[in-house]
Amino acid sequence: PPSVPPPSGPPARGSLSLHRPYLRSPLGLLRLGQLALGAAFWVTVAAHKYEGAAHFALFAAVLVWLLTLALFGLSLLGRWELVPWLGSRWLLTNLVHDLALGVGLYAAATGIMGYKASQRSYCNLPGYSQHCLYGAYLSASVCGGITACLYLFSGLYCLSRRCRDQRDII
Repeated sequence: PPSVPPPSGPPARGSLSLHRPYLRSPLGLLRLGQLALGAAFWVTVAAHKYEGAAHFALFAAVLVWLLTLALFGLSLLGRWELVPWLGSRWLLTNLVHDLALGVGLYAAATGIMGYKASQRSYCNLPGYSQHCLYGAYLSASVCGGITACLYLFSGLYCLSRRCRDQRDII
């Protein structure tokens, strides 16, 4: 009987290397800013006593931050084709992530933290001796607002590339 060759294994992927053009692109630089300011937002909230709607703000910030970290890592390594269904639509994936999740959730989180800061504005008066969360809530609100703007800019960048019929993120 004729011998049947063994089934071929998965294709070799090669070594991991950084996709340096992505790191120098506007989207790569915006992602670095989003990760830094997003971490500042949720670390500021998590490091202080929080209650009520601040739980949602912290959840939203950490969720978006982790998804951004995944997008950044896959894009930096040039391995977005490993993501089923989304890898072939990577520009659209980044666009939806930035405009729907990034801007939407960070705007909500910023509003929550701004409202909580305004509720605590009495405690920044001179001579107030109790522990005051006004500064922490205000700092988180400012970081969240700037982060939402960075997501808006990266979303508009992806949208402009999509409107020009470009399919790649850089």
